[in-house]
Amino acid sequence: MAPTLSTKVPLPIGVLVSGEGTTLEAIATAIDEGRLAARIALVVSDRPARAIERAKRRGLPVVELPPRGKDPPGWVEALDGALRTAGAELVVLAGFLSVLPPEWLARWHGRAINLHPSLLPRHGGRGLYGPRVHAAVLESGDRETGATVHLVTADVDRGPILAQERVAVGSARTPEELRTLVAPIERRLLVETIQRFADGALPLPYR
Repeated sequence: MAPTLSTKVPLPIGVLVSGEGTTLEAIATAIDEGRLAARIALVVSDRPARAIERAKRRGLPVVELPPRGKDPPGWVEALDGALRTAGAELVVLAGFLSVLPPEWLARWHGRAINLHPSLLPRHGGRGLYGPRVHAAVLESGDRETGATVHLVTADVDRGPILAQERVAVGSARTPEELRTLVAPIERRLLVETIQRFADGALPLPYR
């Protein structure tokens, strides 16, 4: 059984990371500034990453669980166990690159959300992340892009959309220019969505 959400204390979240950790930093900053009624119960990385350093500097608990070299059932048990031991009630994928196995998703159904730098369902799916997404937007000639927060399901980047915001591509001509344009929207949208879970506007588990 997944943990039961309490409205009397900050929402405990697990944050899954793979890269720089800038989204993790944005979540932690929003908590510190009183804009997000949550606490980071655990940071989990699937590889050596700068996000681990950021988490440790903030005194956050960190677990590194690389899936390579481990049997999938064992990795599922390790990830599930770490999150439950930490008391996480919501799992936030913040630049997490590993595809979560169906067995894990079944246990955390309605309790895991992901941030994607495009207007899903456009430019989503396996292999589309970070600069690749922005490159795809530019190559398609889209006049608008944006950010999407969605529920994590077995169908990559196809879970129910919880929040989405648009922005004009404008004069952006490179993936890096587009990333600079979209990144602030991504972080704000994710923080706002977590807060909707924290204040009960979105139910846990989400159905």
